[in-house]
Amino acid sequence: MLWSFVRPYRRKLALGLVLALVGSALELANPMVIKLVLDSVSGGDGLLGPITLLLGLFVLGAVFGLWHWILLGTVAEKVVLDARTSLVRRYFRAALIPLSHRSSGELVTRATSDTVLLREAASSSVISLINGGVLLVGTLVMMGVLDPFLLAVTFVAVLVVTILFLTLMPSLAKAQERAQNSLGLMGGVLDGALRAIRTVKVSRAEERLGGQILEHAQESARYGVRSVRRQAVAWTVAFSGVQLAIIAILGLGALRVTSGAIEVSTLIAFLLYAFTLMTPVMELSQSVTTLQSGIAAARRIREVEALPLEPSSEGAGTPLPAGTGSGGGAPDSDRGDTLLELRGVTARYAPGAESALDRVDLVLPRHGHTAIVGPSGGGKTTVFSLLLRFLEPEEGQLFLDGVPYLELTPGQVRDRFAYVEQDTPVIPGTIRENLLFSRPEASDEEVRRVLEQVRLAEKIDALEEGPDTPLDATSLSGGQRQRIALARALLCSPDVLLLDEATSQVDAITEAAITESVRDHADRAAVVTIAHRLSTVIHADTIVLMEDGRVRASGTHRELMERDDLYRELVAALHIAGSGERGSVDGSAEPERVTPVT
Repeated sequence: MLWSFVRPYRRKLALGLVLALVGSALELANPMVIKLVLDSVSGGDGLLGPITLLLGLFVLGAVFGLWHWILLGTVAEKVVLDARTSLVRRYFRAALIPLSHRSSGELVTRATSDTVLLREAASSSVISLINGGVLLVGTLVMMGVLDPFLLAVTFVAVLVVTILFLTLMPSLAKAQERAQNSLGLMGGVLDGALRAIRTVKVSRAEERLGGQILEHAQESARYGVRSVRRQAVAWTVAFSGVQLAIIAILGLGALRVTSGAIEVSTLIAFLLYAFTLMTPVMELSQSVTTLQSGIAAARRIREVEALPLEPSSEGAGTPLPAGTGSGGGAPDSDRGDTLLELRGVTARYAPGAESALDRVDLVLPRHGHTAIVGPSGGGKTTVFSLLLRFLEPEEGQLFLDGVPYLELTPGQVRDRFAYVEQDTPVIPGTIRENLLFSRPEASDEEVRRVLEQVRLAEKIDALEEGPDTPLDATSLSGGQRQRIALARALLCSPDVLLLDEATSQVDAITEAAITESVRDHADRAAVVTIAHRLSTVIHADTIVLMEDGRVRASGTHRELMERDDLYRELVAALHIAGSGERGSVDGSAEPERVTPVT
């Protein structure tokens, strides 16, 4: 699993391993040189050569160590960048419905904290594991050269430490993975709570919801403490084992020096190797624990790859008829009046779930305003999801300009649309950046025009920083943010403008101005509206009434009032002004005045 992250940097890692091994070789040479210095002192030989050699080893070790450190640090940062790049691209290319089933907080955690855990595991820990093993074996070999008997004592201590250490590793890995999972759950709940902070406060649920979030934090901490305890035990076992081996070497070595079996310089060199032995043992223990965290993080990162992707927008889809595209269009006589069509479409949000649409046939004209109404759960939003390719049909087909959707990429389809969501989420950035989000090349004059259409130009001019004011939950009201989203959509001059309750948060005067701008757009393109406010749809060219995932009826307001009971019930529930209601229900005249329900 880790190899998939480090494969692009295998040559640099190989160089890092060579540098580490060279450093280990220099470290292994030090005790022998020190023994040479001691032997030179006892033998009365000159010290210039041994001291020069010792200094040379020191300088080389510093140079190779610096090179090794910089190289692996650079590789580690690039591995993290690659992982984050892969995650971010996967998030934005993933199919919307499966992606929306995961909390945004958890997805953010995988791109932040999990990639940090991956950092060391995918670079220096792998090298340290190999280098530590080589250094451990090299140290034991050099010990064997000095004195096989003392080597046997050391080997027994190292073997016991290794067995105890490996016994602790599985539980350590499990505790670390559970801690990371709990942290991801905490991030998901916290993200959702902060998005709904006003509801939380009004409901006086701060303590209750905070307690739920902290339960995940406490669970993460509980597993984290369990991991720390096992890690501490593992390190203590490793450190204590080496210390006990040094004590045994010192005692038994002193007896062997007294008996004349070895020289004092040999014992000192052996003790230096024993102290050196602590480096690979601690390096191995640290590398293994870091790898456990990294593997758990890598597994969580790779889980994101299970998210299904949308069809690639980079391939060559079927070309659309000449002259089509956002803001453009061939003459209507060349392409007919039908722009969008659903034929026998059945759709559901999960396999085995109840169908959200059931064999729906629907034709949307190239020009004009089509309103989709109906009770909640009737399938209105599902139609939008299908049109925008957020959801793929289970049966049936969709057509854009006569071309089947399956022959087009999502990018080719969405290039023809602009979409205003009901919740109108704020895009991070300034008001200007939000307006230009879908069309960055738009001129200031065009931006000014759409702001005037939604009656927001004077408000933005009055702000201290004007259009460069950061857009957040406090700089503009909900209705003003909704108008920003509508202005952004109008700026694109789309072939199809999709509006999901796009005026639900504005006053009646502003709504009238917005309705007029939408009507103007409908004269030259298609407008499709989901609305529960009758004032938004009553003058639509066609009203589509949906119920239980099917098209129940369609027609003008007058036609539906004459022949459909459900539509009359929906109209009555909206409390239309008396004279308008009578004329509408009777079918004798269009309503004179509509009182919007605000």
